[in-house]
Amino acid sequence: MSFLVTIGLEVHCQVKTRTKMFCACETSFGDEPNTRTCPVCLGLPGALPVLNRHAIEKTLLAGLLLDCGSPEISRWDRKSYFYPDMPKNFQTTQMEFPLCLGGAVPLYDHCYPTDARKNIARPGQKIRLNRIHLEEDVAKSTHLGNSSLIDFNRAGTPLMEIVSEPDLESAEEAGAYLRSLQMILQQGGISDADMEKGQLRCDVNISLRRQKSDPLGAKIELKNLNSISAIRRAIAHEIERQTEELNAGIPQIQSTRRWDDDRGETQLMRTKEDAHDYRYFPCPDLLPIVTGPILEKVRPLLTERPHERSARYEADFGVSPYDASVLSSDLPLAQYFEAILASRSAGVPPAPPATLNPKKTANFLLNTLLGTLNERSIAIADSPLPPEKTAALLGLVEAGTLALSQAKEVLAVLLDSPDRDPAAVAKDLGFEPADAGELDALCDQVIAANPDKVAEIQAGNDKLLNWLTGQVMKASTSKPNPKQVTDLLKGKLG
Repeated sequence: MSFLVTIGLEVHCQVKTRTKMFCACETSFGDEPNTRTCPVCLGLPGALPVLNRHAIEKTLLAGLLLDCGSPEISRWDRKSYFYPDMPKNFQTTQMEFPLCLGGAVPLYDHCYPTDARKNIARPGQKIRLNRIHLEEDVAKSTHLGNSSLIDFNRAGTPLMEIVSEPDLESAEEAGAYLRSLQMILQQGGISDADMEKGQLRCDVNISLRRQKSDPLGAKIELKNLNSISAIRRAIAHEIERQTEELNAGIPQIQSTRRWDDDRGETQLMRTKEDAHDYRYFPCPDLLPIVTGPILEKVRPLLTERPHERSARYEADFGVSPYDASVLSSDLPLAQYFEAILASRSAGVPPAPPATLNPKKTANFLLNTLLGTLNERSIAIADSPLPPEKTAALLGLVEAGTLALSQAKEVLAVLLDSPDRDPAAVAKDLGFEPADAGELDALCDQVIAANPDKVAEIQAGNDKLLNWLTGQVMKASTSKPNPKQVTDLLKGKLG
């Protein structure tokens, strides 16, 4: 028998700040172990915390990006537990009055795993949030055969916990949720959210029930997953495991499990504690936060969100929904695209238009420039070619001086020599408008020399036009735009 799946996610995201949450130690990644520490983040007796205002501001800004509300007063609490990576025996966090309440994460279609995009079960879905609270990260533990190593460089790093409502129904939706959330946080400047660096980690809560009218089943938590692909595999396995056990009459018990990616299975860690097991109580060392003035300070910093940018590209530039979504999914890419459109093309004869066609610009950027950069392992943010040079190159295409295939050859040269003028590079490569009289005469010669091919074309075999175009290109002393030649041949052949 099949079951309805209910999934909720608890995402832990490091806030991008220079210093830690409650001390002046620098946040870091990859430094020598235990070199960014002090009595506060080591949890030494008598050390007192001092709030990082910047982390609070960024968390409230994240709430605005995700349409959250905020209580007038937010408070700090102690969550009591012992583990070697938290030697104080408690974590400073927020329980009763978190910084952000409610809100939602939109599931962007292009954020679904590639194999799931053609069959999205619930397109346009928004996943409700329960809360976002701010806390301190723990140290990093590395477990060896008979010992464990603990690096406290990470301990005390500002950490947002973004808690969803149980609105997700599949591993594919969970993947889209994480990618969409990651995109919003990155573009909003909240976090680098790099899962490989542990800046974004996830706990997954899964429960099964027979029908919607039934109460939610026992919640099984999968702990500390740090890649979207692993999360998909873990969810798929856990759904299968619970289904088999429930069909065999084995009830599920609220518990926490870990995912073993090598074995492809989840393993029991412990039966799950409830909130009262952590003995939360207000932190006596930190004052509550009045959120109103901080919200007013950060509200002007609110940036355009990916779905808003995508909608603007469709409305203002006529870009296709797919291209708009891809452009808006990466902020440096979007900025490069807009910088191209804002640049006036270089004045080369014949003079290119003062403004470029946005749809053609998007196609060139996504299909040609990005492809070439990817071949060279260069990110768009690190492109050696400035947007104004790309605009000048596209101006040559718009003017008919270059075909797209020729523009790609010019682009390859420009990436190695970005200071050169695109028109000069095109001329050096032999790509320049042919003399109109010479080109007209060449077309007449090729038509006269190939009466059989001409007859086939006139009978409906349009593919042979490309062959005739090639003959004209070979005979020409320059390298004219093939489209220009094809259009001339079409006119002559009726």
